[in-house]
Amino acid sequence: MQSDVAVADLRFDESGLIPAVVQQHDTGEVLMVAWMDAEALERTLELGQTVFYSRSRGEQWHKGATSGNTQRVVDVRVDCDADTLLVMVDQGGDGTACHTGARSCFHRRPSAFRSMSS
Repeated sequence: MQSDVAVADLRFDESGLIPAVVQQHDTGEVLMVAWMDAEALERTLELGQTVFYSRSRGEQWHKGATSGNTQRVVDVRVDCDADTLLVMVDQGGDGTACHTGARSCFHRRPSAFRSMSS
């Protein structure tokens, strides 16, 4: 069952933001999590590339505009509560999504982590 959801019907938080989980469309790898306001989401849908809202800078940013590591949007999904986005992309540039130069922002573990499979 799939249905469309209007941007106006999304549940943005008290700051007008919604989290966006960014996933590589063909592998399922989670690349990053960022925030979008309604305008950033609309720009993302228009451009076909990700645009986010930086909470620290208080402004929008077009992912990869300076680094060349843009993200071509393949699909956007809304969760059942309409308060989180899943943005499926094709990671461009040199293939890195993280500002540290790593492929994914999720490349570290807590030091106290113990594998559940051992």
